[in-house]
Amino acid sequence: MVRASGAANQRLILVLGPARSGKSEWAEALARRSGRSVTYIATSVLDPDDREWQQRIHQHRQRRPPDWQTLEVPLALTATLVKAASSDCLLVDSLGTWVANGLEQPEADWQQSQRGFLASLAQGHCQVILVAEEVGWGVVPAYPLGRVFRDRLGHLVRHLGGIMDIVYLVSGGYVLNLSQLGQPLEQELSQPE
Repeated sequence: MVRASGAANQRLILVLGPARSGKSEWAEALARRSGRSVTYIATSVLDPDDREWQQRIHQHRQRRPPDWQTLEVPLALTATLVKAASSDCLLVDSLGTWVANGLEQPEADWQQSQRGFLASLAQGHCQVILVAEEVGWGVVPAYPLGRVFRDRLGHLVRHLGGIMDIVYLVSGGYVLNLSQLGQPLEQELSQPE
């Protein structure tokens, strides 16, 4: 078991990984260890017609301690971050779903949403644990909206990596602390386009 050394003292934490990698479970473990009041920010919405999606959401709910507050925030993530108290720990799961929820936004509107989100992180005082999917390791999507999603999430995650206090990658049953193992790209390279 990887120990979350120092994670309780870090304000901004990013947990990356592919589908079914355990990234959500790792983020939840970090939140439990924070010693703070935890609010789970679910960016998905329960679709009553999608049984498989309902089952996934149910599994996530079952893992959460009963004292955690849960908010469904499909789009208004920035406003939610701004309202948080400094004593809180917000666990946002997941950025991929948040990006997908706003995928129909024109590029200029998306850029404004992204800037507002990043500013809310920089100006906030609570602990924030972000869960994000790594989507760029697969094939290039065959349809335009899939490429927009992959590019938007990829650019966002890259920029976040440059401002987070700690970045973890969960893959193959292992948790890697990229902040300790890696070397950050120059900040100019990670600015959103």
